[in-house]
Amino acid sequence: MTTVAGEAWFEDPALRRVLTLLNAQGGEGRVVGGAVRNSLMKLAVADVDLATTLVPEVVIARAGVAGIKAVPTGIAHGTVTLVVDGKPFEVTTLRTDVETDGRHAQVAFGQDWQADAERRDLTINALYATADGEIVDLVGGLPDIEKRHVRFIGDAATRIAEDYLRILRFFRFFAYYGAGRPDADGLRASAAARQKLKSLSAERVWSETKKLFSARDPSRALLWMRQVAVLTEILPETEKWGIDAVPALVATEQALGWAPDPLLRLAAIVPPDLERLATLSERLKLSKAEAARLQAWAKAPSVKDDLSAAAFDRLLYRNGADGIASRLKLALALARGKAVSDFDEMARAARLSNLLERAEKWKKPVFPVNGSDALEAGLPAGPRVGETLGKLEEQWVEGNFALDRATLVARLKELAGG
Repeated sequence: MTTVAGEAWFEDPALRRVLTLLNAQGGEGRVVGGAVRNSLMKLAVADVDLATTLVPEVVIARAGVAGIKAVPTGIAHGTVTLVVDGKPFEVTTLRTDVETDGRHAQVAFGQDWQADAERRDLTINALYATADGEIVDLVGGLPDIEKRHVRFIGDAATRIAEDYLRILRFFRFFAYYGAGRPDADGLRASAAARQKLKSLSAERVWSETKKLFSARDPSRALLWMRQVAVLTEILPETEKWGIDAVPALVATEQALGWAPDPLLRLAAIVPPDLERLATLSERLKLSKAEAARLQAWAKAPSVKDDLSAAAFDRLLYRNGADGIASRLKLALALARGKAVSDFDEMARAARLSNLLERAEKWKKPVFPVNGSDALEAGLPAGPRVGETLGKLEEQWVEGNFALDRATLVARLKELAGG
């Protein structure tokens, strides 16, 4: 018997309290989905979701009697969030799909565990753990867990037609949990339905894509997405640009301890074209911060690895550190990828690494004078103030920020007198 009994997350008093509540008086509750999957794969367990035979109103009523906070987070689809000791547990009533259109589903509540399992997307996501910890597998998920095989439940095309976002979920879960080649039926069904991704909201597509880009190593998933034209469907900017930079970037992240960065990985596979990136940002509804970061990367100049520290500081002041740091990271990853067989690239990688460290520690110096100083120096109010300060600031930058305030004020007076 496969069990999760004894696992620290499963013995958590808060979870035990929820399971006791759901399994009293003829009800049944089981842990389902990611917590079970990750536990069996010896991976960290974060969120714990549960399924129950009880309808939402009964779950809420029982929680009230037990003194547990209940939040109707998705009541129309049977989901209530129970909060115990500050920990949230999503509890969803067993259900079947009455009607689906590829984007939304109308559901009916029930008590059939088999039907509930079969309406889910992937076999590795449809395993249950009873209150005793016993694993219940109704769709063949356990063998897939062992083989790290990511596979749709039943007919892949049918599962995808229920919600076209499952195309991206298929590749995302392959990136996180898959081994070998992706499931052939899943690939064929994803390729056949890829144009339906246009029917989904941009927010859902970007959210799922960003999760995929956040995987420890999305290289193989991106390769297969490109093979079946799913990547081109959601990111046409990659079509003639390619994804060859991703493996070296991932290897560099892992070697240098960088956290997976979805936007940097996106930058690695799209051209630094301001207009195309603006179109991408609008199409996928990126946040203002995300769009600005891509723009900063695209605007940033390429950095010569033999640049002096003083010249590099001037470059940082004029262009900003964030975009340049992104440029340097991608250049460093590329150099490290070539360094295995090229000594010159190894040396270049070392120089780029030093520049990146300087960029990440850099603090923009503050120009010591302002408009008030210009007026006090005798410059008349108007465009000349800005023009004069601009020229003076350029002298200050070219002098590697060495001119102090007193010297700059004196020059202001000279310029005003002239």
